[in-house]
Amino acid sequence: MSLTEDLADKLAADTLAAMERTGDDRLYLEVGKAIGVLSPSMQEAFLSSCRLMLAAGRGRRFLDERMAQAMAPDSGRDGGHD
Repeated sequence: MSLTEDLADKLAADTLAAMERTGDDRLYLEVGKAIGVLSPSMQEAFLSSCRLMLAAGRGRRFLDERMAQAMAPDSGRDGGHD
């Protein structure tokens, strides 16, 4: 990875952690705007990293919920028996 990507990934992880703590789901956009003033390439890498991490988190939560439903004792399915 390049220095830009390394820095962007670390800042993205820290920003997403701050979003969790503060409940501010738009914080990453504000950080991205602040970065863009000095380095558009860093801004792009940061926002891409944030979007990837947010999407991965959403996908993980979806999968976990789906698996919890499937493993529930009474999941509303009869196991394919009529």
